[in-house]
Amino acid sequence: MAANVLVDASFLVALINRRDRNHAWAAAQTLTFQRPWKTCEPALSEAFYNLGPPGSPRLIEMLSRRAVICGLPINEHLDEIIALLRKYADVPMSLADACLVRMSEVFSDPMLLTTDSDFHIYRRHGRQVVPHVSPR
Repeated sequence: MAANVLVDASFLVALINRRDRNHAWAAAQTLTFQRPWKTCEPALSEAFYNLGPPGSPRLIEMLSRRAVICGLPINEHLDEIIALLRKYADVPMSLADACLVRMSEVFSDPMLLTTDSDFHIYRRHGRQVVPHVSPR
């Protein structure tokens, strides 16, 4: 079991939105990966935007219960995040994805929950695959 569970916006949206095609997969992950889950502010912003008013109250509740917490002060890791954004500009990499890759470098024994296939491409510490679980 991973010591630090990281969650992407795509996972949060799939978990909260019952109409999302990955909802059943995301719900099943809640039985395996204990909370609190760590994420970053850009991923939360993406999740709130994609959920819109119908799903936002559930995400607010998760934050209120500290089931999801912010785990990366961006300013303290800005140089590394910018380097990732430049390295993967052709993908293109979002700010949220860069922060999550950086979190996978900073936290011990990380596991990222995501539906985003780009995490098959991204590397942490230059060459290491980002440990992640996805539906594909």
